[in-house]
Amino acid sequence: MPSLTSLTPGPASPGAASPAAPRAGRDPYFDNAKYLAIVLVAMGHAWEPLPGSGRLVETLYTFVYTFHMPVFIMIAGYFSRSFDLRPERVWKLVTSLVVPYAVFEIAYTLFERLTGTPDFPLSPLTPYWLLWFLPALFLWRLTTPIWQTVRWPLALSLVVAAMGAVTSNIGGDLQLQRVLQFLPFYVLGLQLRPAHFDLVRSRAVRIASVPVCLIALAAAYWAVPRSTTSWFFRRYGAEELGSPAWTGAPVTLLLFGCAVVLSACFLAWVPSRRLWMTALGAGTLYGYLLHGFVIKGAIRLDLFEADIVSTPLGRVAVSLAAAAVVTLLCSPPVRRVFRYVVEPRLDWAKKRNPDPAAS
Repeated sequence: MPSLTSLTPGPASPGAASPAAPRAGRDPYFDNAKYLAIVLVAMGHAWEPLPGSGRLVETLYTFVYTFHMPVFIMIAGYFSRSFDLRPERVWKLVTSLVVPYAVFEIAYTLFERLTGTPDFPLSPLTPYWLLWFLPALFLWRLTTPIWQTVRWPLALSLVVAAMGAVTSNIGGDLQLQRVLQFLPFYVLGLQLRPAHFDLVRSRAVRIASVPVCLIALAAAYWAVPRSTTSWFFRRYGAEELGSPAWTGAPVTLLLFGCAVVLSACFLAWVPSRRLWMTALGAGTLYGYLLHGFVIKGAIRLDLFEADIVSTPLGRVAVSLAAAAVVTLLCSPPVRRVFRYVVEPRLDWAKKRNPDPAAS
């Protein structure tokens, strides 16, 4: 969810690990897409602790989790197309992903210890809940030159993802299962061009997306009592989810196809012009990293146990509250306050190269 600020359509974004931009300046379309996607992320996280959420909420949860992270990852890949291993690019990668990961891993550990789990371990190799995305994006970007070199990068990445889903002994370090299983979306983003986004924004795709989404919702409603949403987390191998190991490969392909189709449907309806949400889209990293404190804090305060939350109106209120909170956390005032930990400028720690040509 990437660094979310590094999913930027312009080179002027601070903290962007790759300044590649297919068009001059910031494109409001991508900022709008990031904002709408982070709202879905926050709403999904707010639905998780709902007691007895019911089949309708589970349906929406399944539908949203099919594509909301794939959208982010594809956009991350799209704006990483020119990433290489030059020192200045690697340094930006460290300051925009590694440093925020370390800071927030410590912050969330302290939060857990202060709110009821005093022995909560600090384990840098085991990302806390939503922090898995930062090391994942770091590793994906480091492999960019490979995917830009091989002949069939998307097919190869799907093989890697399928192997990850078939294998259950990878271990939990840096949540490598997710790194492997979400990899094809990043590689797909590397292959995308401006014309592909123009295509999904066409009138024909926009019209077709309506029945496609309705069918997807109906399929999700049917699947809720018959399957587990854990497949969508890409955190486990097939055997860990109670299925034969070989099913990991076809499920990987099925989920990839569904995610790409629904991502296209989502992107088809993203506004292309500059709106009130456009500026918020530049701060999605802040909303992503900070909204976890709000969700976990509400759980600690037993707010999800209130009687009204179990009603349809209460569930709507929770959804709207999650959208409002993450919107606030993406706003410029919040970004100004937390900029030094989310997008640190660490020029003092960078080795100065006396020979500019060496870069």
